[in-house]
Amino acid sequence: QVLVVGCGNSELSEQMYDVGMCEDIVNIDISDAVIRQMQERSGSKRPKMSYLLMDVLQMDFPDAHFQVVLDKGTLDAVLTDEEEATLAKVDKMFAEISRVLQVGGRYFCVSLAQTHVLKKAVKYFSQEGWVVRVHQVAGSGDKQQFVLPVFVYVMTKFRKIPGSAPQILEICPEEQDKPMRVESVERLVAAVKDRQHYALLCSQLSKTPCGEQVSLDLCDKESGRPRYTLHVVDSPSVKPSRDNHFAIFIIPQGRETEWLFGMEEGRRQLATSAGFGRLVTVALHREQHYEGMAGIQAELSGKVMELAPPGLPARQQVPFLSVGGDIGVRTVRHRDTSPLSGEYVVEDVKGDGTCYFRRLVFLCNRNVVQSEARLLARTPLAGQKKRRKDKKKPGPAEPPAAIDKSYLCCEHHKAMVAGLCLLGGPDPVPGALLAVLVVGLGGGSLPLFVHDYFSQAHVAVVEIDPSMLEVATRWFGFSQGDRMRVHISDGLDYVAKLAAEGTILQSIPAQYDAIMFDVDSKDLTVGMSCPPPAFVEKPFLQKVKTILKPEGVFVLNLVCRDTQLKESVLATLREVFPLLYARCIEGEVNEILFCQPSPEGRQDPTELGARAQALEGALRQPGRPWDSSYVLADMLQAVKIL
Repeated sequence: QVLVVGCGNSELSEQMYDVGMCEDIVNIDISDAVIRQMQERSGSKRPKMSYLLMDVLQMDFPDAHFQVVLDKGTLDAVLTDEEEATLAKVDKMFAEISRVLQVGGRYFCVSLAQTHVLKKAVKYFSQEGWVVRVHQVAGSGDKQQFVLPVFVYVMTKFRKIPGSAPQILEICPEEQDKPMRVESVERLVAAVKDRQHYALLCSQLSKTPCGEQVSLDLCDKESGRPRYTLHVVDSPSVKPSRDNHFAIFIIPQGRETEWLFGMEEGRRQLATSAGFGRLVTVALHREQHYEGMAGIQAELSGKVMELAPPGLPARQQVPFLSVGGDIGVRTVRHRDTSPLSGEYVVEDVKGDGTCYFRRLVFLCNRNVVQSEARLLARTPLAGQKKRRKDKKKPGPAEPPAAIDKSYLCCEHHKAMVAGLCLLGGPDPVPGALLAVLVVGLGGGSLPLFVHDYFSQAHVAVVEIDPSMLEVATRWFGFSQGDRMRVHISDGLDYVAKLAAEGTILQSIPAQYDAIMFDVDSKDLTVGMSCPPPAFVEKPFLQKVKTILKPEGVFVLNLVCRDTQLKESVLATLREVFPLLYARCIEGEVNEILFCQPSPEGRQDPTELGARAQALEGALRQPGRPWDSSYVLADMLQAVKIL
């Protein structure tokens, strides 16, 4: 027995009757004209179906009379606002539906799921102890007249259990999916909102090209965690033809942070180079497992077609592109949580070609590589023969484990090292003691490089998070010794203490030749992610100047997207340090600032070039197994810019 409330002149009841779904259907409505019209229309054709003039707020049926109550849009029509009188009317409607429905029966409500409507229905029936499930039955991909998706609330009546019984709330995003349990009304409402926003986005993208890049996450059905991050990039300069409307680009695992894939300008260049009017880039998340390129293509094909551009020919095949034809290699080596840095991972990824890299990533800012080191390639042992090539396609190679300490992966680290050519004296390196302070350890690549290249360097490293020292030592080949010491301390406190005491270490002069700041900010609300704002305040910078030799250099890694804030930082630095050089890193937000305490330290370009050559000569000491020519190239570039 089915009750249809607020039937209007809809054909739904007639269609259910005609296809044999059910025949014992009672339809009610408060409009006398509608009821007469529907009685005449059905007449003798549907003898078991009836139409009655009745108000859903006060029904004449006995208790527990129906197995099903069906509502197509009536709740949406009644609950137009959240005024007290309206809410009282809805409460009466729900109470009457509950009264006439049997235990185990279901209330089906077809709705566009406005937030206040969904929240009211879900809260009311879940508090009554009913099981609540929300189905999405029509989405933006359907050829329908609505832009917004259509939902059906399925409320299953249970006897109310005294006390606080757990709420059962579920959402079923698409018809073929099994329902997912959610923990609260708020989470259920948020999940519906996500699908509504997505439908609006798809509708917009299907009609006009997007001026700005659009990004969205597709989440795993089981865990709810992001599985794919998609960026939709339109290229107005590409002349459309039948075969270049639309393509999907799968970014290999571990390469999503590269400029070409991780920055808006890079993705725009990628889309233009690929020659497609619309390119959707797809980044893969580290917490997920993927079954190769074919598996990803099968999983994404239906969803990405909802993002197709206007004018895409019918049955057009959409190509899936990538670099090297595979999805890359990412191996999580270590995962932990630090009280100071939050959740982090150490992972090995395959770069372009055969190189592997080890990375430290803070998951609070998962698209930024905190530290990176190149891994040494495995070499066969003496007398060991190479295996014959197998005809089968080999699986992903196991990444090497040894760290290549001679190689600086980060461009800003290369620039920071190149800044040492600003140190005073005709020959700043050979024979002379070099006192260096590095604030911010990370994986330890920067202090380790300075220590290994400059045999006279004494390096003091300040790191606030003891977990990072453990990570650097265990995973990045970092070690302490006579010329390398790590101090677990807040960099602000450490510098302030040195400035107050006027000493550094017993074996090192009272001031530093070079001070390097490479410390990130945990506050993502500020437009400056490196360093924290307190590190560039004038009183603190004056303390930095106090512990720096007159001919020394203070090197600062600045990452600031806020133009006004950046200008303020530069102005403060100039107040403290009369001589300031700036070096932008191409394709990155990083800008390396070289500050010197005396205007007399201004360098003659010829002398600076000679000094860079001398520094390069010192780096090429006999017995060094690595090629340091890239350091010279960066130094000469720095000289040219300065």
